[in-house]
Amino acid sequence: MDVGVIGLGRMGRGMAASLVRAGHRVRVWNRSPAGVEGLEGVVPVATAAEAFAGDAAITMLADDAALRAVIVAGGLLDGGTCPGLHLSMSTISVALAQDLAAIHARAGVPYVAAPVFGRPDVAAMGKLNIVAAGDPAAVARAQPLLDAMGARTWAFGSEPHRANAVKLAGNFMLISAIEAMGEAAALVEGHGVTGGDLLDLLTNTLFASPVYKNYGALIADHRYEPPGFALKLGAKDIGLALDAAGAAGVSMPFADVLHDTLIAAMDHGDADKDLAALAEVARRRSRTV
Repeated sequence: MDVGVIGLGRMGRGMAASLVRAGHRVRVWNRSPAGVEGLEGVVPVATAAEAFAGDAAITMLADDAALRAVIVAGGLLDGGTCPGLHLSMSTISVALAQDLAAIHARAGVPYVAAPVFGRPDVAAMGKLNIVAAGDPAAVARAQPLLDAMGARTWAFGSEPHRANAVKLAGNFMLISAIEAMGEAAALVEGHGVTGGDLLDLLTNTLFASPVYKNYGALIADHRYEPPGFALKLGAKDIGLALDAAGAAGVSMPFADVLHDTLIAAMDHGDADKDLAALAEVARRRSRTV
């Protein structure tokens, strides 16, 4: 397929590389031209409009503001040339996803929300778990691209915003796990036990799953740079989850606690460190008790 990719951060680069390996023609555009450097097999284009064309266009941008700036304010849906479908793979708000679905419907461009679970190394291997929602025919047309980037596509119906709700719920659970590990490590360290030893035990027994194992190792080693998933993005996602909960009349008291803890981490200067650095908040608070 002839596909454009807009957004070449650490995730977008790995996804574009996976598409190239699968034999697709990949045109790329990034707000910072440096994002294209060293990416083999792609066709750099000068404008976002040139990437927003062909059989499909994929956006993998950092947040709501970036996606609005490029797609909506940038007028990409107002041009004469639009893609056969738009795969929005960013982690964005449910509200924006609903707006985008309506805007695309008016423009006659099929819109599929397809946020992903996985860190940059997983994206580079084409092994992401992809959450997809949208018109079934559009999802089916996108499937060769989804197969190139992911190990599995998980379908969540015909309304695109549902995929974004699932993604935010998943990130809430992930960040909750990191907070729990950080507090547990601080607890045992207060009694002379190495936090790493506790996490080695638990991530190989009761909590032997990828999230606990991967983030537990980072916490045990205090290894927070370079970031695979920046802490500030985790804070953004918890904020979006709280917004989505409020819109649905759902109470998420622990999400409020997480948001406050993430803000404390950013105030300490950890915004650009890996999300695992959230565990240090519990350690710092323990030392002040």
